[in-house]
Amino acid sequence: MKFADEFKNAVTPRAAILVIGVLALQLLFIASYVGALHSPKPKDVPFGVVAPLPAVAKQAEQRLSKLPGSPLDPRVVSDEKTARHQIMNRDIDGALVLDPRGTQDTLLVASGGGTVLSNALDTITIALETPQKRTVRTVDVAPASPQDFDGLSSFYLVVGWCVGGYLCASIMTVSSGSKPASPHRALIRLGTLALVSFAGGLGGAALVGDSILGALPGSFWALTGLGTLVTLSVGALTLALVELTGIVGIGLAVLLVVVAGNPSAGGAFPLPMLPPFWKAIGPWLPPGAGTWVARSIAYFEGNDVTSALLVLSGWAVAGIAVALLVAWLRAKRGGDAEAAAPASPAPASPAGGVR
Repeated sequence: MKFADEFKNAVTPRAAILVIGVLALQLLFIASYVGALHSPKPKDVPFGVVAPLPAVAKQAEQRLSKLPGSPLDPRVVSDEKTARHQIMNRDIDGALVLDPRGTQDTLLVASGGGTVLSNALDTITIALETPQKRTVRTVDVAPASPQDFDGLSSFYLVVGWCVGGYLCASIMTVSSGSKPASPHRALIRLGTLALVSFAGGLGGAALVGDSILGALPGSFWALTGLGTLVTLSVGALTLALVELTGIVGIGLAVLLVVVAGNPSAGGAFPLPMLPPFWKAIGPWLPPGAGTWVARSIAYFEGNDVTSALLVLSGWAVAGIAVALLVAWLRAKRGGDAEAAAPASPAPASPAGGVR
């Protein structure tokens, strides 16, 4: 009986539910990462076609659109200059410039957006041109830094910022003596998170910059601002989820940011190479939005970042608003309950009267 009693005390229903939750996260982690990354294939990659004659360009566009598996989403572009501009603006991921007068065409790619994708475009184009006895000259319009292997540094930088925001928020909510947030305590936590976010953004930008690792080019202060926003968005999201659901909120933050967010971020494989589900959710989660902006800052002159910055700002604002609202409602309920409680009777004097 003693062992049975100790077992009941050790394995409480709450502990059992939390362990089951951890097991579910573990299996979801495996399913998400393996599901997203086990068989990358380019699918509907935005791709330009340039030719001196519109009829030739249209014919090439139709031929590319009929490739097995639909790896490309081709569209006719007026000239090579426009194709380069669209690549730098991140409207397309590559372009084929045809030369009907010769036997060599030009493939424009941008390895800064992910060398795996630029290599895939090179392979597809060579396979298409070789049977026609044509050759391809590849030109990298936005090359990845030699110190940025496979263009992964942006992704790892953003993952680090996400981890910082998640851990900072988790520590503040589960540390010894931590209590549910009152409005004042919630403001203190959010203020602390903002300071940590700026320090993390500053430190991350310095580490990857020319002065230390030299992994990423681009504006130091732009990367610092991005790091601050990424860390703040993940941290605020975590604080809000914990305020709403208690310790379960930490697991929910892991589910959103790590389990769903990291494999869909377009880091190891850019978005056009991910399966449909992960390709769809990636841009709406902090790791994906942050990775997109980091690569734009580093290699694409900061172009096409508005949507991703709005996503990050939305997570940050929503997290801050929910954390403060829940803390205020909890304090209001506590104040109403205290006001509604019956008053305690006045203590009698030792002689039985009231003094």
